[in-house]
Amino acid sequence: MSFQGQNRISSLFNNGGENFRRRLLTIDSQLGDKEVEQLKFLCQDFVSRKKLEMSSSASDVFEHLMAKELLSEQDPFLLAELLYTMKQPSLLKHLNYTKEQVRSLLPTLKKVSLFRNLLYELSENIDSDILKDMSFIMKDSLPPIQLTSLSFLGHLEKQTLIDADNLALLEDLCSTVAPKLLENIEIYKRKKEAEERQLQASEVAAFEGYVSAVEEANRGPKEEIFSGSDVEQFLQALPEEAVYRMDRKYRGHCVVINNQNFASLKERQGTQKDADCLKHVFQWLGFLVHTHVDVTKPQLEKLLKMYQNHPGHAEGDCFVFCVLTHGKYGAIYSSDEALIPIREIMSHFTAPQCPGLANKPKLFFIQACQGEEIQSSVCVEADAVCPESTHPPLQDSVPVEADFLLGLATVPGYVSFRHTTEGSWYIQSLCNYLKDWVPRHQDILSILTAVNDDVSRRGAVKKQMPQPVFTLRKKVIFPVPQTELLL
Repeated sequence: MSFQGQNRISSLFNNGGENFRRRLLTIDSQLGDKEVEQLKFLCQDFVSRKKLEMSSSASDVFEHLMAKELLSEQDPFLLAELLYTMKQPSLLKHLNYTKEQVRSLLPTLKKVSLFRNLLYELSENIDSDILKDMSFIMKDSLPPIQLTSLSFLGHLEKQTLIDADNLALLEDLCSTVAPKLLENIEIYKRKKEAEERQLQASEVAAFEGYVSAVEEANRGPKEEIFSGSDVEQFLQALPEEAVYRMDRKYRGHCVVINNQNFASLKERQGTQKDADCLKHVFQWLGFLVHTHVDVTKPQLEKLLKMYQNHPGHAEGDCFVFCVLTHGKYGAIYSSDEALIPIREIMSHFTAPQCPGLANKPKLFFIQACQGEEIQSSVCVEADAVCPESTHPPLQDSVPVEADFLLGLATVPGYVSFRHTTEGSWYIQSLCNYLKDWVPRHQDILSILTAVNDDVSRRGAVKKQMPQPVFTLRKKVIFPVPQTELLL
């Protein structure tokens, strides 16, 4: 949200003395079963499907949004957007908005995805006759219950028959039954392409702005933690080719995939703590950090291609890719529960596939189980899904090429633990040792060895041992940041 938008909203609510929850309850009382179904459908990108299915009222949905800090008295715009989309302008007054204000703010503050909006728009135009014909065609794939247009589209999505990047089935249905709806899909495709171009442009602009900021900072006075003579003495003690270069225009990109909600797998409570720590630590180390939440397999494939071809790699020192999710041996789960081999992710960044990262360190950190889920205590969970009876060598996950490091939260066949509020043992230890040991000029393998020791000592009964696998040819030593980091 823009600074001006926040100030405007804050001032509105400072002038109103009515209790926020009371106003939400008033909105709830004005929404019938049909509107609650619409609200739940529009919130599927924000709240897990399981929680939404258990929600019987609008206030239940509001509670979930507030728990995720997506709705508050200070920032109620998401609910205003939802009500506007649901064509409930009379209820906007309870949030101190008008229809015109919401419309003007949507281009910059909208949170509901284009895909979700498309399905909602289609549902509004699918009348009973069209729904009957579409249901007749899809009968073998539908449950034996009465479906509304929204639940029909929701079922297609749940069965992964359609998604944001795969509308072939939907186009075929519309072409057969309701050709006029194809126009909605074409408009969606054009908007999606424009959004992707804008995202790419923003990435490039952010990179260029980051470089400018670094160059400007380099021209100013510096307060060094270690003196120049200390650094020079340290570097002279190492062979010239023993350390990867860390003196290009910028440090590099750090990508964080944070999957918390899944269709049927357990919600990964506490993962946001890990994502926040990774962001703070790698920003402190000079990386441009990009966090992506609840990433589906098609979205991940698109992100991998985007970062594989990112123009910023050419003038960067390093690349970091972190995944926080459920998993099993040698693979991780996307939020739509597709199992994706770790090797497949890493293969996008080999020298032939990504020349900009050739001869540069590529670091991958995976917080996910690599084996059987076990029964955990109330505040400790396992990021596992199911056991594997036999496992190929762990090295098979790493491309047969130099300059890769894969840091796994646990050894093959075992679970990794995550505190439901304090984050995972592995990521929290990794962040703390990066914070403490980078200023000592320790290399990444020494840091990961310390992480191994730290994590292995945690837990009275349940134990965990991380494992790094690498083809690094030199030491990865990050330059000491000029500011102190507080986690």
